Amino acid sequence: MQSNPDISTGLYHGLEAWQIRTPSATAVISVFGGQLLSFIPEGQPDLLWLSPKRAGLPTPIRGGVPVCWPWFGRQGQGDDVPAHGLVRTARWELLQARQDDDGELELQLAPLSIAECGLRLQMQLRIGRQLRQQLTTENTGPSPVAFTQALHSYFRVGDARRVEVDGLDGLHYLDKYEDYTQLRRQQGPWSLRDPRDPGRSDRIYTGAGGHYVLRDPVLQRRIEIRSEGSQTLVAWNPGAEAAAKMADVGDGWHDYVCLEVANAGPEQIALAPGARHQLVQVLASEPLQAVAGCSE
Repeated sequence: MQSNPDISTGLYHGLEAWQIRTPSATAVISVFGGQLLSFIPEGQPDLLWLSPKRAGLPTPIRGGVPVCWPWFGRQGQGDDVPAHGLVRTARWELLQARQDDDGELELQLAPLSIAECGLRLQMQLRIGRQLRQQLTTENTGPSPVAFTQALHSYFRVGDARRVEVDGLDGLHYLDKYEDYTQLRRQQGPWSLRDPRDPGRSDRIYTGAGGHYVLRDPVLQRRIEIRSEGSQTLVAWNPGAEAAAKMADVGDGWHDYVCLEVANAGPEQIALAPGARHQLVQVLASEPLQAVAGCSE
């Protein structure tokens, strides 16, 4: 391991951040929220979308990969708690950084002081040609604790209306627009062209398999998402009508699709005292035409 990894601190779109450079990729992580703001494999566009209409802090950052923990939305909570948990508006600290001989860089981070909830969180990022992000939750109290969580990834796309996502065919989902009251079955790839409710999506897919491919014909790339320790995938895009009411989205709704590896809805995690749970996502991308050419 190298002891002098290429990490600098400074402002990124006005946000205090750690900026990371490796031989095969760059990445940016906000001190506010511990939020991955950018991941750019060499020779490719950014995998992540970040709103250019960001509100001032402490308003949560719209875009990148918000860390939702120890609850998703306000699941199991009252209306007086922050949406999506305690850590996305907390300051984080960099605990450790080290670089392999091949240039891949590994970071260990944790939120600074947060409200006592009986759980402790650390995040590990490994940055290279692929990106690996891991949340480790430990029950530090004397009693079992249940929690929900998500890595709320905003993937940059050329046109959200033309994107399709493989890996969800046959899965059951709950739809927020139906107040999660009906369990429905996905048929074929996910897209915003679903005739049942076209132009928008806010679905919790249950029993998810942990391997998804976002196909983007405009940017001509495929983004592969693999997860471990996740039973849920959330697919979200507010569509034009709802986005027009969101000051930090507006017309930007067609520039992203949210695919969130999670444990939420009916699939919460219960941890015994002293037990740990790891939620992992691995992101990779490659040209869409190159993949099509290999299959011919």
